[in-house]
Amino acid sequence: MTADPHRPWLAKYDKAVRPNLEYPEMTVPMLLERAAGEHPNHPAVEFFGASVSYRRLLGRVRAMASSLTALGVAPGEHVAVMLPNIPQAITAFYAVLTAGAVAVMVNPLYTEREIAFQLRDSQAATLICLDLFWPKIQAVRGETKLSRVIVTSVTDGLPFALRVLAALKSRLSGKQAATPCDGKTVIAWKRLAPGSKNAPAPAAARASDPAVAQYTGGTTGTPKGAVLTHANLTANVLQCREILHAIGRRPERFLAVLPYFHIYGLTVCLNLPVAIGATILPVPKFEPAGLLALIAKRRPTIFPGAPALYAALLRQKDLAKFDLTSLRFLVSGSAPIPPAHMQKFKEITGAEIIEGYGLTEASPVTHFNPLEGEKKPGSIGLPLPDTLTRIVGDDGREAPVGEPGELWIKGPQVMRGYLGREAETAQALSDGWLATGDVATMDADGYFYIVDRKKDLIISGGYNVYPREVEEVLGEHPSVREACVVGVKHAVRGEIIKAVIVAEGNANPAKEDILAFCKTRLAPYKCPKQIEFVDELPRTAIGKVLRRNLKEVE
Repeated sequence: MTADPHRPWLAKYDKAVRPNLEYPEMTVPMLLERAAGEHPNHPAVEFFGASVSYRRLLGRVRAMASSLTALGVAPGEHVAVMLPNIPQAITAFYAVLTAGAVAVMVNPLYTEREIAFQLRDSQAATLICLDLFWPKIQAVRGETKLSRVIVTSVTDGLPFALRVLAALKSRLSGKQAATPCDGKTVIAWKRLAPGSKNAPAPAAARASDPAVAQYTGGTTGTPKGAVLTHANLTANVLQCREILHAIGRRPERFLAVLPYFHIYGLTVCLNLPVAIGATILPVPKFEPAGLLALIAKRRPTIFPGAPALYAALLRQKDLAKFDLTSLRFLVSGSAPIPPAHMQKFKEITGAEIIEGYGLTEASPVTHFNPLEGEKKPGSIGLPLPDTLTRIVGDDGREAPVGEPGELWIKGPQVMRGYLGREAETAQALSDGWLATGDVATMDADGYFYIVDRKKDLIISGGYNVYPREVEEVLGEHPSVREACVVGVKHAVRGEIIKAVIVAEGNANPAKEDILAFCKTRLAPYKCPKQIEFVDELPRTAIGKVLRRNLKEVE
């Protein structure tokens, strides 16, 4: 490949990867329709022994889409989906889009205040949720525009025998979820979507239409709905499939533990496997021992995850007893993964962890390390095909190789904008370029490295301190399992550095020992001035540390 001075990463692509792709005018449901046409009898979803073929899944989706239309859901309307990773979440997502509506994926772990805000901001009139979450919805419903709630149960996706056992267990325990289904404003899922494969499909949306309003803190911390079109989402699937070119050459089985209410899970654990006709193994709740047993029994081949998830598995004392050799690739995102963890997983499974990067506003994937080529430690890898990337300095000019600056992205996967927020959209997007809010560098080969979040930069006594650098040093201490560094206000220095630490195992390190360790590895202005020990760090659903929570607690 001829060297491109503006895109040095192209020379590092695997030979099978094309730098430029064709993007047909297609909607997200077309991925499912094509899979059902090419692999009608292949299992699309396996869940606790229940298997659903692609043909049957498409029938369920069309039936539910018709039901939504009959209920009055109009094209372009926002429909909220608040479900864990269960088969109904898959059906609901594709049905909402097939009906021409826009999916608003809601985290079931949110507080009532957070749920109410997202429902109000998106102006969703319809919500599809789990019966266990009904009390939250009942509490906030009056604050929203909800006119109908469709309620399902985990048991609705189980085989008949397990449904009977689950119902009996609920009755005996007295823990049945009480949901007042009246058939009009509160509707039972099983009465709405009978699964008729002959149900007519509503009019399809266009590729340029919004598909998802995915809420994110963005670069300012204010919850905003990133509007992603069908074209954005399908383009990102094609880009991921190209860079991970070996995926799909044989029948694949995707372990779907990343939640579908997060864009990372929605793309790599749902749309990508559907696009290649793979079998999806939904996991409604992450539990390390149970997940290891599931891998050994169900034999997935692809395992998209996050560093915190992989770390939790490695800490299992009986890890060696589980056969994990079915795994071919592990795909990691959301945060940097320690090289030692990557090596350990390769020793256990024989498979490599492919580290990448993305953000909600880009559907979300923008970078991946090569599948076969050089993988540089600490790097997020190379930009995906058709993804322009540059490092912009504080002066607005492109930074030289090796110099830090803000990471900017431009490509077919970049969002249309933020829902109802023109000012924030203008701040994030400029001539198609997305300002990510991440500080990064690029080396001479075109590999990118995240230095830190721009907003997380600590300015102490006039010096710039990147939390990640301090965290990496703390992580080298044998008594530290993980650490998070934040800046706290100080009358003289502006900010001082605070380290919040989770100790390793039964270790009980002294603060003085930690400080002495840092002083031998960091400049004085980078060393923590405060140290706090905690049992665990607060995290999002996919394992990102919630730094703002640590700043709030002094």
